[in-house]
Amino acid sequence: MTLPAGAAAVLGAVAASPPAPLQSGSALDPVLAPIYYLLDLWSLLMTALGDATGLELLQYGFMHRAILVGLCIGVMAPLIGTFLVHRQLALIGDALAHTAFAGVAVGLFLNGVLSLGVSPYLTAVVVAVLAALLIEVISEVTDAYNDVSMAIVLSTGFALGTVLISLNAGGLAVGINQYLFGNLSTVSAENAAILLVLFAVIVGTVALTRNQLLYVTFDETAAEVSGIPVNWYNRVMVMLTALVVVGAMQIMGVILVAAMLVVPVAGASQVSRSFGESLLVSVVLAELAVLLGIGAAYYGEATAGGVIVLVAVAIYALAVVAGKLREARGDDDAPELGGIDAEDDAATASD
Repeated sequence: MTLPAGAAAVLGAVAASPPAPLQSGSALDPVLAPIYYLLDLWSLLMTALGDATGLELLQYGFMHRAILVGLCIGVMAPLIGTFLVHRQLALIGDALAHTAFAGVAVGLFLNGVLSLGVSPYLTAVVVAVLAALLIEVISEVTDAYNDVSMAIVLSTGFALGTVLISLNAGGLAVGINQYLFGNLSTVSAENAAILLVLFAVIVGTVALTRNQLLYVTFDETAAEVSGIPVNWYNRVMVMLTALVVVGAMQIMGVILVAAMLVVPVAGASQVSRSFGESLLVSVVLAELAVLLGIGAAYYGEATAGGVIVLVAVAIYALAVVAGKLREARGDDDAPELGGIDAEDDAATASD
């Protein structure tokens, strides 16, 4: 089989230019060295693809990392968001985003005051995961509704972040903007490597526990009766949500990160007939929003996170129209969100 000229050029450039190990100057470099090598391979592939297609944005290293991070977010966010939306926990992403903001402030504070050199994204991961567990603990111990515990954690996290910023306003007030609004150019090699680790953890965990998570999502009582540790799987889900939020924060920013957990899933629900189809379609819609948004943000010199969300909302609107047109044609037998493919997967989980 003969490869197209463009594809042959891309593969030839990558094969002819083996990457040199990438260094970010961090203490994590020895641990992340294999991932840096993969990032170098990705960068070479993007550069060769840019040469073959003439796309300007593919000629820059920071765009290579931004595109890779965006593609990972396009899988992670709807993968977790589909479960959250079906469990009516769409706002938990917003709560954890605000606590991730506190985690970033903790990292910047430690670096500015104690000169520890720790990555703010690592502290954001730790704080967001702890906050996710706290949401579940408050709900279990106090019998409060989930929205109450989310509101408490959200306000506490944001308050902690603002206090830390005010204590060292000179250094933090400037550095915090990139985390609030996101920035394509600030996706460093270390942050991209951390994101790839989070991606592997999230996708791997969902692949291993999908049936149990689905059973708990649609019928907690039946899942508990069948012997599934419901509380444990609830905690797994909120911790995975925290990891997604921190990963997406790099280009989406704290303010907009929750949108990628919800909007693609909401769009997919308008045109999907089953849970599996909804999951697949939401990933496709998210990837489309990310790629179009990054391209539009680069050429329009706009904030990437805002553009990606606007594109995602536009795609959602188109999905709503498509769903209504299908209903008008009489093809309205798509099941409701609460019932799609729940029975078969739940039966599998209980075996």
